[in-house]
Amino acid sequence: MTDTPLITDSHCHLDFPELIEELPEVIARAHAAGVARMVTICTKLKNEPSVRAIAEAHRSVFYAAGTHPMSVASEPMATLEQLLEIAQHPKMVGIGETGLDYHYTAESAQMQQDSLRLHVTAARETGLPLIIHSRDADEDMAAILRDEHAKGAYTCVMHCFSSSPELARAALDLGFYLSMSGITAFPKSQELRDIFAAAPLERILVETDSPYLAPPPHRGRRNEPAYTAHTARRAAETFGIDYATFAAQSEANFERLFTKVAAYKGAA
Repeated sequence: MTDTPLITDSHCHLDFPELIEELPEVIARAHAAGVARMVTICTKLKNEPSVRAIAEAHRSVFYAAGTHPMSVASEPMATLEQLLEIAQHPKMVGIGETGLDYHYTAESAQMQQDSLRLHVTAARETGLPLIIHSRDADEDMAAILRDEHAKGAYTCVMHCFSSSPELARAALDLGFYLSMSGITAFPKSQELRDIFAAAPLERILVETDSPYLAPPPHRGRRNEPAYTAHTARRAAETFGIDYATFAAQSEANFERLFTKVAAYKGAA
């Protein structure tokens, strides 16, 4: 592993049943593939204690917490106080995922928007990056991100970005980051790769969103953090650079955005 460039899976769901049942093996395979760190995402605040416990039990795992937009209508609305309290944990490193999903849950659009704005406030007050899920909501997403940024700066990553060039540009213009998932390695995703290729390399992260969206050669099967390496190798091709250079840059990007992870490593 010493000769393998190190990368970070910036977004996975280790508490989901597909992964939790063999978590030690999943984490061991990630390390063997050069995936030195993982950020596991809590999508419902009622699950925060169990997600936190995963991060506490594994040195290489950090976590983020929020209410997923598809769960807003079925879960109690998060409060700012809740998020600020959770954010005090040394391994809680991001706010979300939050965002807008009009593909499956358009009927709760207003609730999603309210929740998103609350999470933005938490990100602004804690200094932690906002983790955004956006699907079929490009116009509203860009408008809210701009409107909230005008009220006060915050940092943000557009997780598993697979939206329009216009939303990519809106996010980048605000200083935000775009994250490449396994979708960017699919053969038919050239238009998406072109969006990333036009973005500054200094604003790119990689992730799995596991257990979903496995990249080739595992497409159609369960995804896991080790497969971040497949996405990152395809990303290096997209940017026309060698894998070691891409890995080093993506790590620098991750630590610039997720400053609490970098500080935790430095204090260890």
